[in-house]
Amino acid sequence: MLPLKDAIPTRRFPVLTVAFIAANTGVWIFLQGAGGEPGFTQSIVDLAYRPCEVDGSCRDVGESWPVNAFTSMFMHGDWIHLGGNMLFLWIFGNNIEDELGRVRFVVFYLAGGFAATAAQSFVTLGWGSAEDATIPNVGASGAIAAVLGAYILLHPRSLILTWVFPIFFIPIPAFLYLGIWFGLQLLEGSTSFTSPGEGAGIAYFAHIGGFVFGVLTVKLFHAGRSYEEAW
Repeated sequence: MLPLKDAIPTRRFPVLTVAFIAANTGVWIFLQGAGGEPGFTQSIVDLAYRPCEVDGSCRDVGESWPVNAFTSMFMHGDWIHLGGNMLFLWIFGNNIEDELGRVRFVVFYLAGGFAATAAQSFVTLGWGSAEDATIPNVGASGAIAAVLGAYILLHPRSLILTWVFPIFFIPIPAFLYLGIWFGLQLLEGSTSFTSPGEGAGIAYFAHIGGFVFGVLTVKLFHAGRSYEEAW
């Protein structure tokens, strides 16, 4: 099920949501060479995050792990990875930016990304193999999962126009659409414990950690903000 749009108009243009989309796209094209070589491989070596960097069980590659945890939030594995993430960020991020205000939205988004990275690292280092801990983690999906968690709490009844392959277009309440999405992350994440190869390299626990962070903290970021506040 692919989301196409939601039913909530924004009160002002989502400058920072667009800026995040532009930053992710710019990094993919100009730093990662749009998947071409040698730029793509070198970007992964230099700026991707690996859980083993935290406990020192693998050699240092590129920058320090706190820097890599940040830069990896703006990197992707291919065009589909980038496109899917940016679609979700556009549909759900503009309303959360509108609700939180721009400064709070930036802090919330980045904090959600770090929380997602922490969750994935905790699971990988605690239950994964030494090889699992060396796999580069890239993508904005952990931070975007925090946005989804915020959205399901703030706008649970908003309708999400959804494309159900091959031809059906169905409006689905956000609490149902995002609830199904989160349930799938839990299912796939639990499956990856017993059948690691079935995870297809997807950091499900980053999605879970980001989503839970969004649900638990968005009201803290929203508290006390007036709707007239621009920044």
